[in-house]
Amino acid sequence: MSHSPTILDGKKIADQIKDEISEEVKKLVASGGKTPHLAAILVGDDGASQTYVSNKIKACKRVGFEYTLLNFPETISESKLMAEIERINADDDIDGLIVQLPLPQHISSAEVTERIRPDKDVDGFTNLNYGKITSKNPGLMPATPYGILELLKRYDIEIKGKHCVMVGNSRTVGAPMSIIMSYHEYATVTTCHIHTQHLEKHTQQADILIVATGKPGLIKGDMVKEGAVVVDVGITRIDTDQNERGYYLKGDVEFDEVAAKASHITPVPGGVGPMTIASLLLNTLKASKKRALKRKS
Repeated sequence: MSHSPTILDGKKIADQIKDEISEEVKKLVASGGKTPHLAAILVGDDGASQTYVSNKIKACKRVGFEYTLLNFPETISESKLMAEIERINADDDIDGLIVQLPLPQHISSAEVTERIRPDKDVDGFTNLNYGKITSKNPGLMPATPYGILELLKRYDIEIKGKHCVMVGNSRTVGAPMSIIMSYHEYATVTTCHIHTQHLEKHTQQADILIVATGKPGLIKGDMVKEGAVVVDVGITRIDTDQNERGYYLKGDVEFDEVAAKASHITPVPGGVGPMTIASLLLNTLKASKKRALKRKS
């Protein structure tokens, strides 16, 4: 008997969220409120980064946000980039700021991230927003974990009391996701990574398996238990001469093998990626509303 899991369609859910935000922006503007405004900084001409930023700009257009794109040459000095960030920090009209990573090697990503004002940090990367995940009143949540959580909830997946195994411990996905699932959602969480010995012993226990390592095909069918919910955050370009583009995209999970056992699974692409952008929009809307309240007070 063949088994078909439920596909966790991030594109579909992200479209729903965009429609909801679009309606909210219309109401906001109709009642005399300010249109949310997102600024994006892109340094250099990396193809993947350009694609990510253009997708974010498209999303802003779709929901009716204002947007500003600042594109700087790869040779920009760290001090000059910092000055640009300070200018945006001080601009009362701009509600959210993202600096597209990775940055050129002569610029410290950590220093740049910390220079963004936490109330404009819609990626949720600053130390303050990161630390606030451990409070019951978080600030702007890291965008990818926030997107994953929203995806699970909109498919009515039970999290409380379930065993969640997080493979990957990065600052942007794995570590904050572990905290959110344990502290906010009351899952029992095991955090693993690519150095975990006997990884399959942990992944086979997962009711919810989230994988974010950037190692394509790491998770095979025999590493997952029947009925698991599987979220694949990884996306890697693999070179090929089998198509016109010259590459294909592959996740951290061997999709066909794992889909044969999973109850729910995200596709790559079209799973977590669109949800990250939807979360950026949700964070920008939240930041804009908070700033509007401050102006009134």
